[in-house]
Amino acid sequence: MVSNLSPYLNFRQVAEEAMTFYQSVFGGDLTLSRFSDYGMEVPPEESNHIMHSQLSTPNGFLLMGSDTPSYMELPDSSNVSISLSSGPEGEEELTGYWNALLEGGTQTVPLEKAPWGDSFGMLTDRYGTKWLVNISGAPAA
Repeated sequence: MVSNLSPYLNFRQVAEEAMTFYQSVFGGDLTLSRFSDYGMEVPPEESNHIMHSQLSTPNGFLLMGSDTPSYMELPDSSNVSISLSSGPEGEEELTGYWNALLEGGTQTVPLEKAPWGDSFGMLTDRYGTKWLVNISGAPAA
């Protein structure tokens, strides 16, 4: 049996916008299911919000998310970050993700050469999701 571990992001009224943004960053197929699609009990003004979304990217990323209804507490995700990592061959790809995710976001640590030899950076995107990017340095010859 194969098991998977996938990030699941919680939003308040912006899940469709956020997940569409992530699709523009990573590519892939995005599915959106609304509370109204399944007759879920939410306030009428929230029936068109996202009950579940899933982004499957060409490089194998799986990112999911939803809108948290107003009658539920929005989880505090202050202790969670999503990490993107690659070897030196992925530098261009991950730098592209970094630049796209940073648009409208806040850089915590610039993406630059770190003391351990990798390129590393941290940011919070415009939707409050924290990202870590690590690009391994070239192996010693």
